Amino acid sequence: MTQVKLKVCCISSLEEAKLASAYGADYLGLVGPMPSGPGVLSLEEVSAITSQLNDTQHSIFLSSGRTAKEIYEVFSGLGARSIQVVRQIDIDELKKLRDLLPDTELFSVVHVVGEESIALAKEYQAYANYILLDSGKPGSKILGGTGKTHNWDFSRRIVQEVSIPVFLAGGLNPDNIKEAVDRVSPYGVDLCSGLRTNDRLDEKKLKHFLDQLRS
Repeated sequence: MTQVKLKVCCISSLEEAKLASAYGADYLGLVGPMPSGPGVLSLEEVSAITSQLNDTQHSIFLSSGRTAKEIYEVFSGLGARSIQVVRQIDIDELKKLRDLLPDTELFSVVHVVGEESIALAKEYQAYANYILLDSGKPGSKILGGTGKTHNWDFSRRIVQEVSIPVFLAGGLNPDNIKEAVDRVSPYGVDLCSGLRTNDRLDEKKLKHFLDQLRS
């Protein structure tokens, strides 16, 4: 089976970026201004980290922007390699963002709440490079970082029914990662709170998680 990709989110410093990379993280998530959730950085802090990453460290900027213009104008000056759109935005706006950034990888988040999440993922796949399944509640302005799982049966169906790679997020940790991967078969997994202690990336948790993921 192809090795599952790892995205470590909520990176808060260059030291955390280096630690995650040392343990084989394929992607580093940098959280921009958000209405909720952990790991939020100022745009200046994001730029300070991305400016010191090397070519092997793939940074992803998490944007809560509502329109293509808003997302593009912020992203274009940050030095990150990819964008993760954490809100449910209109498909026309996602198309505009794709047109503005034809060579940039786009991660479109789908907060898994039911059948409608499957339809949304199918809609987004026309313009996104990846779908990322999370456990937020967009109607309550909760856009991720909840530390809670969602219904993996819907996640599995999305993996089966879309034609682009799918990342699984939401409440993953060393104790449930095997079951999550077995049930959903994602292309990659994305963690934030499950790898942190006192709001810092925990090397012991990271190592334990990877031992479970790679075993």
